[in-house]
Amino acid sequence: MPSSARSMPSSARQRADTLRTQHLQQVEVNALAQHRMMTSTAPLQLLAHQNFARLGVTDIADALHRMPGINLRDYGGAGGMKTVAVRGFGAGHTGVSYDGMLLSECQGGEIDVSRYSLDQVQTLKLTIGDNDDIFISARQASMAAMLAIETMNEIPADHRAHLSTQLQVGSFGFVSPYLRYVQRLSDRFTLQAMGEYTYAENDYPYLLHNGKYTTHERRTNSRMNSGHGELNMHWMMGGRADGMSRSQLWAKLYYYDNDRQLPGIVRYYTNLNAEQQHDRNAFAQARWQARSLDDRWMLKVQAKMNWASSAYRDTLVADRRNDATYWQREYYTSAALMWMPSEHWAVDYSADWMMNSLNSTLATDLHPRRHGILQSFAARYTQGRWVVLARMLASVYLNSVGRKIEAQQGDTQQGGSTNPIKAGQAAKDVHRFSPSLSFSYRLLGGGRMTGDELYLRASYKDIFRVPTFNENYFFHYGSSDLKPEKTRQLNVGVTWKKSSPMDGENGESLRYRRWSLQATVDGYRNRVTDKIVGVPYNMFIWRTVNVARVDVVGVDASLRSAWQVAQGHRLSLQGSYSYQHVVNHTNRSSKYYGNQIAYIPLHSGSMALGWENPWVNVSLHGQGMSQRWANNEHYEGTEVDGYWDMGLTLYRQLDDLHFWGKSLRGAKVRLDVKNLLAKQYELVGHYPMPRRSWTLSIGYLF
Repeated sequence: MPSSARSMPSSARQRADTLRTQHLQQVEVNALAQHRMMTSTAPLQLLAHQNFARLGVTDIADALHRMPGINLRDYGGAGGMKTVAVRGFGAGHTGVSYDGMLLSECQGGEIDVSRYSLDQVQTLKLTIGDNDDIFISARQASMAAMLAIETMNEIPADHRAHLSTQLQVGSFGFVSPYLRYVQRLSDRFTLQAMGEYTYAENDYPYLLHNGKYTTHERRTNSRMNSGHGELNMHWMMGGRADGMSRSQLWAKLYYYDNDRQLPGIVRYYTNLNAEQQHDRNAFAQARWQARSLDDRWMLKVQAKMNWASSAYRDTLVADRRNDATYWQREYYTSAALMWMPSEHWAVDYSADWMMNSLNSTLATDLHPRRHGILQSFAARYTQGRWVVLARMLASVYLNSVGRKIEAQQGDTQQGGSTNPIKAGQAAKDVHRFSPSLSFSYRLLGGGRMTGDELYLRASYKDIFRVPTFNENYFFHYGSSDLKPEKTRQLNVGVTWKKSSPMDGENGESLRYRRWSLQATVDGYRNRVTDKIVGVPYNMFIWRTVNVARVDVVGVDASLRSAWQVAQGHRLSLQGSYSYQHVVNHTNRSSKYYGNQIAYIPLHSGSMALGWENPWVNVSLHGQGMSQRWANNEHYEGTEVDGYWDMGLTLYRQLDDLHFWGKSLRGAKVRLDVKNLLAKQYELVGHYPMPRRSWTLSIGYLF
């Protein structure tokens, strides 16, 4: 047992124990999660809720900075868009799931992770390729990498209402209240509800350099005003002789609303800006999961309905022809059946269907639709030191448009149409088989409780990405002739764990380790062919084409260690490093051949040093990357400088303190100082990140 738990007053421990976590497949405790990371047949990174404060993590984007191999685009501030890509792949190759079901963005293909609250997150899990978890949807298997966001899902042991609240305030007008309610209404039914509101002016200062002159400026037109709510329900059904539920049903209602200003690019003489965007998203999803009486069969059925709108306007433009509102819809269902005929074998068949559509107020909108039918067959074999996984994915995408638009008079130049969508032609249908193979081999150690373990893994995956609706249909840009982007990824890695012998303390029967160390190293080689890029068609028009080839060679490394120094004192160290050589190998005769791809650094890394103690827990952390280029051509003056960003976190659970004669049991306080050294840097060129800022969080569990 950790010393922090042992030092907790007995009344607080009893109160905390009224919440417990139940899962059909596994119990998500830290020891099991760490063991799964070691035995996985493909790279797996996991961050749990209990580690967020220890690492100084402030939001989901900040958490992703701590994972090796991730390239995050951040447009700055609390309201800036944040998208994630992995190992040189574009953001469209990285799927993001929310409580087991993929989030969708059929227009641009990029998921903005800033929409999702870290306070609601139980675990963040990044999987690259296919790991040994075969009981997943075919749609999840269709991604080169998968970021899984799992929200809080505890089931109270009692039937009273459990309320938790938090208020965050910070620099640049930031304020965010949060409220969460959990109650077990019956022995089989649990209800959860949460609401969050965030407001920020985001008017942070920055330095603007122009030759030898430097001026002090402030971000303008950068306000955000967002709200987010969820309703979650969990039913436990049936029963078995061991008392566990034979089937379970999870349901979720989700709504997000963000009315924000877009600050725009930072250059001289461009400070005046009036762009605004109003994003809304609502979805309902459900998952039913059951197992047979002999535990040899498992069935999972999922369904989802998703609606999203995005309204863009710019009041400074006279004709405002770019002002538009876009609507996305998705209908999705999936079924997965897993059979375990013996302790060594597991076989899974998954089938998915989805329909995506996009409408807008633009006169050039074609109302595109896409049906997807995906089927996956996977088998896993476990024997002694070996774990082997093989999968075959069959994908079919059927495209159509809801309206036709004929080329207008004057839309041709030099005999060619300026509208690359060929007067309303639908994109080509796609069908393809995608194989993957991975294995893990235990070189040292005999199991979970040994102090020295060493695992070797290797994996291969052949997958693809269909073009987004913007790439296929956007007026004067998209092309219906596009082929899917194809990716091949090969990974070889090793995971090593070393820990002290297990010791008892004070006659306790529960034994623990005084120190532990876990390190992973993965080398990989990826190739992207038929990469979709925009090229000039004439002086005024660009169009998307399949011309590019990108080769990737890289190394990811991570380190996790902990040391129980003394009673109530624990030191922890976590770090990551990535080397990514991601180059253009499209045309040998081009002077740009061999250039590093835009916005991908050659080196990046992170670190976090934590000290847990009886007074105030401390975390000193940082992340950074080397120089990048803002374009693939590496034009002079388009370098984006490297940086190292330090932060400091102080936090404390106030269970053993009193205020005005009343116990503060259930209260917690946290102070985050971001960009401690006040360095100015950019993740996206000409979008400066905030310099030194602070956030104060006060929470209470009723």
